[in-house]
Amino acid sequence: MSTPSKKIGVFDSGYGGLTVLKEIVKQLPQYDYLYLGDNVRAPYGTRSFETVYEYTLECVKKLFELDCELVLLACNTASAKALRTIQQKDLPTLAPNKRVLGVIRPTTEIVGNYTKTNVVGVLGTSGTISSNSYPIEIEKFYPQLTVVQEACPMWVPLVENNEFESEGADYFIQKNLTSLLSKGKNIDTIILGCTHYPLLINKIKKYIPDGIKLISQGEIVATSLIDYLNRHSEIEQQLSKGKSIQYLTTDSSENFDKAASIFVGEKIHSKHIDL
Repeated sequence: MSTPSKKIGVFDSGYGGLTVLKEIVKQLPQYDYLYLGDNVRAPYGTRSFETVYEYTLECVKKLFELDCELVLLACNTASAKALRTIQQKDLPTLAPNKRVLGVIRPTTEIVGNYTKTNVVGVLGTSGTISSNSYPIEIEKFYPQLTVVQEACPMWVPLVENNEFESEGADYFIQKNLTSLLSKGKNIDTIILGCTHYPLLINKIKKYIPDGIKLISQGEIVATSLIDYLNRHSEIEQQLSKGKSIQYLTTDSSENFDKAASIFVGEKIHSKHIDL
């Protein structure tokens, strides 16, 4: 019997997916992981559906080439704008035995467990919000919920440029939260619909009333992945278990290492890769 040799690929347009990878590795440390950040073309949040799909598919193909059996789009914009097309159109011919998963569905499957007022807020990039992916998916599981959204176009640049603790960050965070809360008076649960936003959580808490629950995706996605692998042994049995993590970036590895360490909480060493 051959030794399993396939990795779990984790993709993001930039650094945000590292918050998801960190939680996945915490809960599933035994597997081998390959993280790919398309930093040279980030951010994806303001790009068109067609462009996000094209870029995401290119990165998924690269991860497949690098022996990833399962790829997680740890990017809400890519999950919103590219996942369904890749799953339905590309996978059947490109790699019928491989799988691509996203971060939106796991979150929408459980959000109803958190709210008592049945009013949920969603914070995300312009791309994620304009796709309406969260209201559409939440409607499938919890048709009784009201979903209120707010696009936060400045939040990712603040994080990516290591300005998330600055006074400038306070201005934009307060502005967007005030707008969100004015749209939904009874919001008691807010989904952080971008994997960058956990780094802003302390500032977010400053500008929302006590009692509002903030949902970060890392732990939810990790729990969902555990369930997925339990239900799909044909995938799980292909995965190698060497407890390794490799980091790849389409931009400068030096720049990536410096910024990524903020997300991961420790020094890392990445490699530059051309797509």
